[in-house]
Amino acid sequence: RKLGQSNSSMSGGKFPIYCDDNVMRQKAHGTCEKAVMANLRWKCDRENADRICCFNRHYAEHSGYWETTSFLKDVDRNSEITFYDSVTGKPLFIAPRGRTFEEFKKESESHGWPSFRDQEVVWESVRCLTNGETVSVDGTHLGHNLPDRKGNRYCINLISVAGLPPST
Repeated sequence: RKLGQSNSSMSGGKFPIYCDDNVMRQKAHGTCEKAVMANLRWKCDRENADRICCFNRHYAEHSGYWETTSFLKDVDRNSEITFYDSVTGKPLFIAPRGRTFEEFKKESESHGWPSFRDQEVVWESVRCLTNGETVSVDGTHLGHNLPDRKGNRYCINLISVAGLPPST
């Protein structure tokens, strides 16, 4: 199976996969083991990213922030984009899946944040708390699950998923 494709045995076929609040316990750097990486993609602001990813449980980058970055100019609209944790570099979301880039963009624009669906979540690395907070398994605050008539909709801070993959 491809990275990030759902494995129904992981959660009995139901999403999101929940965790308890312990994943967000205090660590060496807020809820993270270390600070946000020095160079984020799409010209995202590192200071704000560190605050939102590691020292925050409720707040978000401002609505539409992702449109002020170089994201829309830089991405290849004809292939899937992997979004990496801004702290650890682990893959968290792969989009678009099951829809076009234009559909992904339109939904994200209408809500103000990049919006992902269940099939675009890398469930090996992402969890939700019962209050809807969406986090990485390593304690990075990502955003919130705000379900709508189409199902789960993960509104995610671009600065939380603008990391680079670990070097190989």
